[in-house]
Amino acid sequence: MDLIKGIKEKPKVNYDGGNDTLYILMKEGPEEEFIEVADGVVIELDTSKEIIGIEILHASEILEPLLHNKMITVP
Repeated sequence: MDLIKGIKEKPKVNYDGGNDTLYILMKEGPEEEFIEVADGVVIELDTSKEIIGIEILHASEILEPLLHNKMITVP
């Protein structure tokens, strides 16, 4: 299963500070199912089992250690 084969555009990222939720929209389309791949990290799939979105709950808690250790950078 190639989960990202349908991705043709740059993903759109939205952060909701009130809920501390980061959402990454990979492509438009209805959600058929979702898979919780880690505590608070959900992958949304369409009818073809391709990723349409990634939701990260408690995003600051999850991403802060990565930013602190310079494992990821913010432009």
